[in-house]
This record gives sequence, structure tokens and C-alpha cells, in this order.
Amino acid sequence: MTVDATRIRVLIADDHPIMRDGIVAAIETAPDMAVVGQAADGAEAIVRYRELRPDVALVDLQMPGVDGLQAISTLGAEFPEARIIVLTSYPGDARVKRALSFGATAYLLKTASRDEILAAIRSVRGGRRVVAAEVAGEIASHAWSEMLSDRELSVLRLVATGHTNKRIADILCVSEDTVKARLKNIMTKLGALDRTHAVTLARNRGFFEG
Repeated sequence: MTVDATRIRVLIADDHPIMRDGIVAAIETAPDMAVVGQAADGAEAIVRYRELRPDVALVDLQMPGVDGLQAISTLGAEFPEARIIVLTSYPGDARVKRALSFGATAYLLKTASRDEILAAIRSVRGGRRVVAAEVAGEIASHAWSEMLSDRELSVLRLVATGHTNKRIADILCVSEDTVKARLKNIMTKLGALDRTHAVTLARNRGFFEG
């Protein structure tokens, strides 16, 4: 596909065809942009990015197989100059921080308007970062809370799958007292009332992804 060199070349990665069609339609209204490729999952997004080298990529996080975070991590490492916009239904401060640390340049929610998406594409192409106001607010609300450590996450992931403390201790090759101590720390950091509440809070904030 030959595109005027002055136009912003955009790659769209989303597993929902209707969503992709909507983004394509929005971008086609902008005289300074062109959609040069589409992908239905993270693996395809990586391949298409390597082939097309777009100016900007819009990437959903929740996709089958290789998800958006994995794709962003791969592309960010391979192409440090990549300009990637996360366009997702899911906020969550831990999720956002991880996406940005992996190489995303912007983070928008799918509730964004056409004008907001187009403005973000232009801003990112110009070298600026963009984070949706509601997402930035969520990050700010957790600015002083501690992140969960890898060891704490390993415990909480097993709690989320229904394992008892004893079984978690066996799986991780630690003592049951260690598991209890980590759970106590987790609940303190998250402000959780109990282990079930801790799992819900962690899932909503995006700790289980990536």
C-alpha cells in the first residue's frame, strides 16, 4: 500500500473486527492519516509492525494468544522509537504503569471520542505522551500505595485460582507461615478486607497481567 509520505501511517491491532472497522472509519476522516495495516492478535501485530514500520500503532491489551502487553513489550524492546497507543476497555494503575514501562507511548480507553483518538495519534507522532484523564486520575489515586512484589503476586495468583495456604506453600516451596505473612502484606498494600477482596482489587488494578 502506497501512502503519501506526509500522512501518519497507522497500524491497528484489536481482536474485534467491529472495533477495528470503527477505528479505520475514524482515521479515514482525517486527511493527515492513513491505516496501513490491521492485526487481530498480538502475534500478528508484531509481524505486521515489522513488515510495515508504521508511524503509530494502536494496540488493544486483551487479545487471544499473545496479548497486547506482550506485543508492546516485544516491539518496545525491538523498536525503542516505536510510538504505541494502548486503546483498551481496561484502566487500572498497575496495568497502565506496566504498559508504559514496556514501551507504550499513550494509554486511552475505548470510551474515547473520535477526536480524542485522532488528537492522541498526532500527539504521539509528535513525540508526546498521552494518558486519558480518567486513567491519570486513577494513577494519582494510588500514587502513594506500594506495588506488589513478584513473591506477593505469586501467592495472590494462586489464591485467585482457589488454592489453600497449605497448597500454596507446597507449590512455592515455602512455609505456610511465609504464605500468611505475604498475604498480610498484600492486604495491607491493597487495603483489602480479606483474601477474596484482595484478588478483586488486584485484578481491577491490572496486577495479574503481563
